[in-house]
Amino acid sequence: MPNPWTGVGNPYSRTEVLGRLHAALDRGEPIIVAGAGTGISAKFIERGGADMLIIYNSGRFRMSGHGSTAGLMAYGDANAVAMEIGEFEVLPVVQEIPVICGVHASDPRRRIWHHLLKVRDMGFSGINNFPTHAIVDGLFRQVLEETGMSVQHEIDMVALAQKPGIELFSIVYVATPEESRGMAEAGADVIIAHVGCTIGGSIGVTGATCTLEEAATRTQAIIDAARSVRDDVIFLSHGGPIATPSDAAYINEHTDAVGFVGASSLERMGVERSLTGLTREFKQIPCPAARKR
Repeated sequence: MPNPWTGVGNPYSRTEVLGRLHAALDRGEPIIVAGAGTGISAKFIERGGADMLIIYNSGRFRMSGHGSTAGLMAYGDANAVAMEIGEFEVLPVVQEIPVICGVHASDPRRRIWHHLLKVRDMGFSGINNFPTHAIVDGLFRQVLEETGMSVQHEIDMVALAQKPGIELFSIVYVATPEESRGMAEAGADVIIAHVGCTIGGSIGVTGATCTLEEAATRTQAIIDAARSVRDDVIFLSHGGPIATPSDAAYINEHTDAVGFVGASSLERMGVERSLTGLTREFKQIPCPAARKR
């Protein structure tokens, strides 16, 4: 059944979202996507000119002062949290840009096809695979893969999102060339090279990351893998040492990425810097009455 609201802002159709992204590239602009964990973040990120917003369950933890990795832990229902943030905080205040819903595809308690229908009907314009098991490695990753909670569920979700009656745009995280190839085969519209948790700020990682040069190498390998399957995928970068506009510019200049996805680096660090600076300014205002005490 056709969506009667298509063409008037959220929700956008998959074709409309892709059209908007390609129009930005045609203007010579990078594609900038931001995570939003609160309505106030979403409102002002949109005013800053972002092309798209993604709602992650980690946004709630991040904007509560905790590390974004809390979104990968059993501290709440990831799918329910993302839907709640979207319904009550972000979708009501965003004026025009597409809003994407993070979906935990390996949640064994849900029929993901049914959840995707809810995502579409809520007014989201697409899906993202977060929490993603792609950024889990080592023995725990092996356990997840062997016990039915593999990254393949995330790849299958992307293919499912294109089915008639669902037809959602997809922008997805991958951490390896193999995952990138799988997502391209499944039909992902945008692939984000995830090179680790964001450094910096009050709750960013310090040692668990790579260099900017290594991030560029890893990003290009992910791009090349997907391009061996399809040539119409849009590629963005995210995470690790890519934490500032100059970092994102470096990746764009040294790879075939055409933009950046910022969650901690846009939302959290923006709040940390601005609130710290503004509070310090208030603490420096004159107070003649205090000197009379």
